[in-house]
Amino acid sequence: MGVLTTPQLHWMVRARNKGMKASERDYFEQLSSSFMCLVNLVPDECKHKGTDNKLVVDGANGVGGEKLECLMNMLDGLVIEVRNAGKGGGILNEGVGADYVQKEKVVPQEFGSNDIGMRCASLDGDADRLIYFLVPSVSSNNIVLVDGDKILSLFALFIKEQLGILYKGLDKNNTYQARLGVVQTAYANGASTDYLKGLGLEVVLTPTGVKFLHEKAEEYDIGIYFEANGHGTILFSDSFLCWLEKRHNELSEGSEQQRAALRLLAISKLVNQAVGDAFSGLLLAEAILQNLSWSINHWSELYQDLPSRQLKVKVMDRTAVVTANAETVVVKPPGIQEAINAETVKYPRGRSFIRPSGTEDVIRVYAEASTQEGADSLAQSVAKLVEQFLG
Repeated sequence: MGVLTTPQLHWMVRARNKGMKASERDYFEQLSSSFMCLVNLVPDECKHKGTDNKLVVDGANGVGGEKLECLMNMLDGLVIEVRNAGKGGGILNEGVGADYVQKEKVVPQEFGSNDIGMRCASLDGDADRLIYFLVPSVSSNNIVLVDGDKILSLFALFIKEQLGILYKGLDKNNTYQARLGVVQTAYANGASTDYLKGLGLEVVLTPTGVKFLHEKAEEYDIGIYFEANGHGTILFSDSFLCWLEKRHNELSEGSEQQRAALRLLAISKLVNQAVGDAFSGLLLAEAILQNLSWSINHWSELYQDLPSRQLKVKVMDRTAVVTANAETVVVKPPGIQEAINAETVKYPRGRSFIRPSGTEDVIRVYAEASTQEGADSLAQSVAKLVEQFLG
């Protein structure tokens, strides 16, 4: 199939297995037509307010930058400027890309004072992750980060709203009640989980790793999963889509309910249901911002992230740590979980857990608290406990 992003290849395999057209051109056409459908459904009052349709994207010097330039030519209603597209000899993911921006919380190379107030996004090297960011001022290299948790929150909020419109006036006992679920890992910021639960959504945690998130999301009619690093997608069950198509055909043309059904159908075609895809995530985020007439500032203020800290502790044998409850509780060695609990209660809004790395001989420590000093201190205390118990 030639040079592709990872998500393109996954999309093609899924499309081929479903007996659908599966070329790169088909991928671009499905994404662009679904995006245009959502843009055409922007309410009139939001069109008048207008959302700035310029987006600056960091391509991480990977394949995504080049492919995004191909996709841009098929889009109306969105102006994308791609930087770090890989043509200028930059090194893949070095000082650029979603992982760098999310972990370091600083502007990537080729971004700076000229981008203050602009809506910016970073892909990772193979374009399966996406994060947004804002450059707030000249004086600082820091950014306002809109990570995978906030992308998930935007998607969940909008989909729940469309379902609410669709079900308005329907007899709940005689209609298909779609089960909407949100899947996160323990690394999701506690403030995002509180926000999602505040929307009345069902939120479940799984162990770290996309395979666990994807599998859990498949249990819902609409399952949304994202990791804070910006990897995630939305899954729609065949039975719900079948009902939605039928319902859409029954509704009167141009009605509020029919428009909600059209939006949900367009979302199901825009998202890559095989794997996280930075392109489909980016186009969906842009379409929703236009439908809500939101700026990136409004989006970033959905909730205030709790300060957090992640550490790695080198150990002789990482397999000595055994966890349960989606990696939030340590079962072995005995006594360490009680010690972690005793430290955590010392900090307002404190939360901490440890887990063995899947790839190196380290134990990963995560801590959250109401202040950055508290999160740092809690993480250090828990790291000392790991050394104490594991050597």
